[in-house]
Amino acid sequence: MSESAATILSRLATSLAGYGDAPCIEFNGRWYTGDEIAAYAGAIDDALRSAGVADGAAVGVVARNRPPHAAAVVGLLGAGRWVSMIYSFQSAEAIGRDIEQLELAAVVADREDWTEPVIAAARRTGTAGIAVALTRPTVELVAGIERASDRLHAAGRDDSTGLQVLTSGTTGPPKRHPIPTSVLEHTVSSVAVTGASADEPPELMYWPLGGIGGVCQLITGAYLGKRIALLEKFSVADWVRVVKTYGIRRCGLQPAAVRMLLDADLPREDLASLEYVISAAGPLDPETRDAFEQRYGVPVLLAYGATEFAGSVCTWTPDLYREFGTVKRASSGRVMPNTEVRIIDPAGSGEVPTGEQGILEAKIRAISPEWIRTNDLASIDADGFITLHGRADGAINRGGFKVLPENVRRVLVGHPSVRDAAVVGVPDARLGEVPFAAVEPIPGAPTPDPAELVDLVRNALPKHYVPVEVVVVAELPRNQSLKVSLRDIAAMYRGGAG
Repeated sequence: MSESAATILSRLATSLAGYGDAPCIEFNGRWYTGDEIAAYAGAIDDALRSAGVADGAAVGVVARNRPPHAAAVVGLLGAGRWVSMIYSFQSAEAIGRDIEQLELAAVVADREDWTEPVIAAARRTGTAGIAVALTRPTVELVAGIERASDRLHAAGRDDSTGLQVLTSGTTGPPKRHPIPTSVLEHTVSSVAVTGASADEPPELMYWPLGGIGGVCQLITGAYLGKRIALLEKFSVADWVRVVKTYGIRRCGLQPAAVRMLLDADLPREDLASLEYVISAAGPLDPETRDAFEQRYGVPVLLAYGATEFAGSVCTWTPDLYREFGTVKRASSGRVMPNTEVRIIDPAGSGEVPTGEQGILEAKIRAISPEWIRTNDLASIDADGFITLHGRADGAINRGGFKVLPENVRRVLVGHPSVRDAAVVGVPDARLGEVPFAAVEPIPGAPTPDPAELVDLVRNALPKHYVPVEVVVVAELPRNQSLKVSLRDIAAMYRGGAG
């Protein structure tokens, strides 16, 4: 194990105890002390031993944004285990399939998630079950699966540690990406802004714990000894309560959350404590960003990262915003320290000239000496700022003509009644693939006419960009990370409007 990996494990192992009887995690308006959170972690460790789970064996967590689950992740990592995240916001049958596929020594899940299909799956696999809850009993073994099978009691124990984190699953089923402990030091440094202090406001955390955003924020907070205000999911009312109560100075916001806060038309003083917000996890329209900044007087700093990078690749800082914020509005910022980025010709002929679009590749010293290829189309300007232009794997091949969905989406959200839009490729017997779009109207605005939206695209873009159909839905389908589920959008298509 590397020195940096040993250091972060040591810090995580002692972090919860370091809070003592001081506040550690706030949830639903109640502060849980460090002693209470450490007690959860200790009880989970005791349950694992009672279940016959070997030291260092891999454990799964059906992740919810609740104090026991946060304690489980920090405690299991600190104990030197591999931790595999399992999404809770799926069917019981899907959770059961994940457990059978992973073949873990044990799984920690909320009491409400130990349904009969989940218990049956764990029983078939030989996985021990540990139930956690906010009410007593707070930690207990699940009846019928109290022991890990001899086959699995040491599953995953290979003297390595880390996380298996889920991708967002917007274009396909979520995938697990391994992040070894040796990489977590990079994760912490890419997320951390300041150290902990008595007068520093808590971290506002609502990104799902099962994904890279939530788990990075949790680990960083524990590593630095920061207090965390934990929301089970994003809502305008809960988010505003935390910001106002604790004087939050900076936090992350997905593009959808930025739009929701703007639509809420909150009093400007509700956001008065914020120095800036960081928007990542998808494209944010410049018009929405401008409207948010003008309405609330809070700068929106863009950032770009991915699960395979275990953190951010590039970001804006307040200093960069002051110098370049008015002239590089579409950019996601400059490259992070210890990170290299290059833009490659999709046809494989090497790097493209400055300013031209291609496939983004990154090399992060803490992860690998090799270049990591993405599916993101990007460009780098002469000042080193990166601009994202959409997904290469999302490009639609319409009879040999390429359609970038983001270009169509940008036209649709320019309609005064459209709050958000999504564009996907759907099968076509003659052309192979054609663009199909769904739009979400602004609450209270007149419902946009689909034919008018089709004409809007026809007048703005080449003919092959025009969707075969546009449907208007009350809300676009989103996952817990507030990203639009493109699979669900494609499922809306029923053969076009003729």
